[in-house]
Amino acid sequence: MTEAIARCVHCGFCLPVCPTYQEMGEEMDSPRGRIVLMKEVLEGHLEASEAKPYVDRCLGCLACEPACPSGVGYRDLLHGFRDQARELAPGTWLDRLRHRAVHTVLPSPRLFRWALAAARAFGFTRRALPPAWRPLIDMARSLPWPLPPAEPLPVEIESDGPRRARVGLMTGCVQEALAPGISRAAVRVLVRNGVEVVVPRAQGCCGSLALHDGEAEQARQLALQNFAAFPADLDAILTTAAGCGSGISEYPALFDGATGFEAASRFSGKAIDVSAFLDDLGLVEIPPLSEPLRLAYQGACHLEQAQGVIAQPRRLLQQIEGLELLGLGDGERCCGSAGTYNLDQPEMAADLGRAKAEAVIAAGADLLASGHVRCLARLRHSPEPLPRSKTSTAW
Repeated sequence: MTEAIARCVHCGFCLPVCPTYQEMGEEMDSPRGRIVLMKEVLEGHLEASEAKPYVDRCLGCLACEPACPSGVGYRDLLHGFRDQARELAPGTWLDRLRHRAVHTVLPSPRLFRWALAAARAFGFTRRALPPAWRPLIDMARSLPWPLPPAEPLPVEIESDGPRRARVGLMTGCVQEALAPGISRAAVRVLVRNGVEVVVPRAQGCCGSLALHDGEAEQARQLALQNFAAFPADLDAILTTAAGCGSGISEYPALFDGATGFEAASRFSGKAIDVSAFLDDLGLVEIPPLSEPLRLAYQGACHLEQAQGVIAQPRRLLQQIEGLELLGLGDGERCCGSAGTYNLDQPEMAADLGRAKAEAVIAAGADLLASGHVRCLARLRHSPEPLPRSKTSTAW
């Protein structure tokens, strides 16, 4: 953390790209302002509880990193501080219980389904809960119901025609409960393009939610489970959710100085977003559309800023005959999803979601495509919601 803090020269290039600074207009709600707060805590001049509210308002969208001329590794600062703040400023017992409940339920599709069913079946009211818990009920009520049925993919799916590659597929946790069709659509495209797909039964949550929310040890335990689950002879390990890919790319830093660093480096080195993999491989089969389609593409923050996957999805989409690709005209500003952000900062998330939905509507597209299921869920149920028929992640 000390080295990353020292890199910041407080030039201000991060200010115009930071969503929370643009919304709040406060220095402490900007990346450079938060870096000063973290420095003060690290040096013992400020209590963690005083800095935590401003750092908690950070989306972790990482738009500041490519804008920074000094190359500050802001993600390392953010995750390191949040991990420390859990111990230095743990909050009330109700806050801790809520935090533990979220990080127990969300990584498990089975528990997520049960919790969502219980919240709806028992008809919990917001007024019966402490204020910090009310966003959980809001989320439960906003998600689609009933959820799509669970349909596990086969462990191994052979390629159509000569095999060009053999890959493992991360199916995700929340995604597998909310939109299992995303993984299945990815498999269909892969096998048609000569890719054999392995879907290990023993895989679990990638740990990204835990890592980005200051739960480094939980993230490490989840990662170790996946290291053991995926075979070593794969050409690549594919992700279909931007948050998963972002978390996996940070495995080497997560295990730095800890047991499992070599395995973390190997796993992270093989991990790649499905769009980047297909762009590198080259599509051999691109069915034309039955009728013209105007499509807007939303570049998820944890795909573009965290992984640098920007041009590849657009190149793939532009190869589809009959498809007109539209931009959103909002500078790819964060939609406000960002993992558990809509639970932790519901008002800010709602404002950002509304602005993104307005940009999508203004684009006049027939359909919106995104690289992250949480972005789609945010936009479908923002205060300016998009019709369900306008959102999709399928190619």
